[in-house]
Amino acid sequence: MSVVVTLSMTGDPKKLEEHAASDPSAMQTIVESAKSHGLIAHRFYGSDDGELMVVDEWPDAQSFQTFFEENNAGIGSLMQAAGVTSQPQTKFWRKLDTHDEYGWDE
Repeated sequence: MSVVVTLSMTGDPKKLEEHAASDPSAMQTIVESAKSHGLIAHRFYGSDDGELMVVDEWPDAQSFQTFFEENNAGIGSLMQAAGVTSQPQTKFWRKLDTHDEYGWDE
């Protein structure tokens, strides 16, 4: 069963969007590497109070960890461009069987 991985950190959502717009190939390089490691889904989110969150779905925690270790330099540059001022807090989540699932297929 797949896992959802969240990374949360303090940073500037606007700077992240500006960086992504100015260098889309750098963003695509990272996501293509992630896909080659099994990435199922990926999104960035930002809050108005200076928080960034990545929400990914991976086949398993090890696939994510291998990707992250191999792409540390590129991810570090991205985080620097986004004004990240805290270490990303990574959590692995497993889906619970609660019989009320809705969405996520878009």
